[in-house]
Amino acid sequence: MKLQPTAFYHWRKSLLFFLGWFENLRNTTRYFYVKAFVAFAVLNLSCYWLALLTAYPGHVFGAKAIEYALMGFPVGILGAVFDCASLLVTIWIVKRALNSQNNSSYVLYLSIDLLIALVASLWVLFVFTASGWIVSHILANPETMGSRVWLYEQRVESALFNPFDPNNLRNIYFGVVMGASALLPTLLHAFLACQAFVKSGTARLRPGQSSL
Repeated sequence: MKLQPTAFYHWRKSLLFFLGWFENLRNTTRYFYVKAFVAFAVLNLSCYWLALLTAYPGHVFGAKAIEYALMGFPVGILGAVFDCASLLVTIWIVKRALNSQNNSSYVLYLSIDLLIALVASLWVLFVFTASGWIVSHILANPETMGSRVWLYEQRVESALFNPFDPNNLRNIYFGVVMGASALLPTLLHAFLACQAFVKSGTARLRPGQSSL
């Protein structure tokens, strides 16, 4: 009987293909990291406006429209800084995982991206704190960094203790959409893992074959 590859075999193979594709793209693209930074900035700015338009449409056309429009620029730039750093860390993680000798080490390395997702949530809070502080000075209505930190601390605390409040749900949704770009590495690993286990499971169901 023909033995079928394991799920981890498929997972490693898919990840190796992705790494090869990325390395080829990086080596054949002039000013790759500059272009990557611009692409991430555009992506973060797009996520910002999508979140704003769907969660707080009144802010786009209300009295604070200029303030929120200006906030988009530091949000995009600071978000791109994090995403570029996250990309470099992810590639390092992928290389280490593929060089690992057993499946436990492989999963352990890739699990580091879960920490990146957690740090991304904290980064989103920092981005909005810093962006609001910067814009307040541009509009000649300066706020202290402490007041901005206190504002977002109150919102986070409220969301943790009363997540189903309509205002908190909107804040949570806003944060998730804003952090979408930083979640891409984690989502990629999750997709490849699910794809690998589906392939392995499908192979086991075929008659006349057994799996490793």
